[in-house]
Amino acid sequence: MTVRRLLTIFSFLLTFVLMAVPFQGKADNEIVYIAPIEETVEKGLYAFLSRAVHTAEEENASAVIFEVNTPGGAVDAAGEIGKLLTSTKVKTISFVNKQALSAGAYISLNTDEIYMVPGSTMGSAAIIDQQGNTAGKKAESYWFAAMQSAARQTDRDPIYALAMADESVDLPELGAPKGKLLTLTAEQAEEVGYSEGTVDSRADLLKRLGYENAEIRTIDESFAEKLARFITHPVVVPILLSIGSLGLVLELYSPGFGIPGFMGLSALLLFFYGHMVAGLAGYETLILFVIGIGLIIAEFFLPGGIAGIAGIGAILGSLFLATDNVVHMGISLLIALGVSVLASILMIKVFGKKMKFFKKIILTDSTNTEKGYISNKSRLELIGLEGYALTALRPSGTVVLKDERIDVVSEGGYIAKGAKVKVVKAEGSRIVVREISNLDLDK
Repeated sequence: MTVRRLLTIFSFLLTFVLMAVPFQGKADNEIVYIAPIEETVEKGLYAFLSRAVHTAEEENASAVIFEVNTPGGAVDAAGEIGKLLTSTKVKTISFVNKQALSAGAYISLNTDEIYMVPGSTMGSAAIIDQQGNTAGKKAESYWFAAMQSAARQTDRDPIYALAMADESVDLPELGAPKGKLLTLTAEQAEEVGYSEGTVDSRADLLKRLGYENAEIRTIDESFAEKLARFITHPVVVPILLSIGSLGLVLELYSPGFGIPGFMGLSALLLFFYGHMVAGLAGYETLILFVIGIGLIIAEFFLPGGIAGIAGIGAILGSLFLATDNVVHMGISLLIALGVSVLASILMIKVFGKKMKFFKKIILTDSTNTEKGYISNKSRLELIGLEGYALTALRPSGTVVLKDERIDVVSEGGYIAKGAKVKVVKAEGSRIVVREISNLDLDK
């Protein structure tokens, strides 16, 4: 009887435990995050991917799938993203849905696994400068090593990664003979071990990975991150700096604070906002910029020019502190300076007399004779008068006409002192005389 009671109590407790803690399969406990890598790779993308990876780490996610469709972008941004992906303990997977070119190929190689859809491509990772020319030997050497290192860390043959960046590698069997960069199709990537498989869709990928029953969470870019990506684009940066400098220059020549000043400050604040969201700049850079503006304003009230020079230095310093690429920022500032100068000349010379705005800041009045302005009084009434030379004319000198001493010039010859002269021309302050010979006197 005692044994029966014990078995009954044990069975009841076991049933209670099973009801209180329901059994769940492994897939039901798994969390998988999906984050897009789209458009141009730049520093703003790094900020977004950093948030995605850290969120996955905090939630103990099983994997992060990066859906890649990018033509490439900045090498330095790709390098930072590569470090981010290789430093996380969360499993990383690249899902190439269209293209992973240039920096996109490098980012994909830094993930644990790569899957591609039919018709997608990966490769063509030559490093070029802003003018579209091949970068220098030093930059190329770094990029070649980085591409091979990314392949080695996931046990992929580095020769194909090198061929994506170096056209001197000869791989004719893959359509990349010497002189042509390697771009792998989905089939070729799977053949050479650069892809773990070809899938038709995201659902097919999740099934292949065994995550079809996992909780799928999609991380999308916030508005601030999208704006930061746009603002930190290498093409947008010099445009913002050009608008900012041009607006502030025009504001200096207009009374009060108007549209040019608002336009210039807005462009510069957008520049700092984008770089702060992207994690490239802190509040100290914005404070330094504000101090620079304050010093330039103080220059109008303080003599010596020291405040103005210090203000310009503070502004330039804040711009360089807001970027991790000093060369790119220097080029952007030169472009902004050139655009500002050309635009200022164009607007003042071409549109200055037509636009009401420029009429307020440009002096268009002229002091001409028609409006009653004269630079010298014309002495036309002296023409024909006769007098004598008070001094010798060599050819300039002084004559007396009706008891008035007047500075004159001869027609070119020498006229002796005391000789009779006659005024033959009067052009403003220039009075021309001619010597009267004895023959003229007889007439």
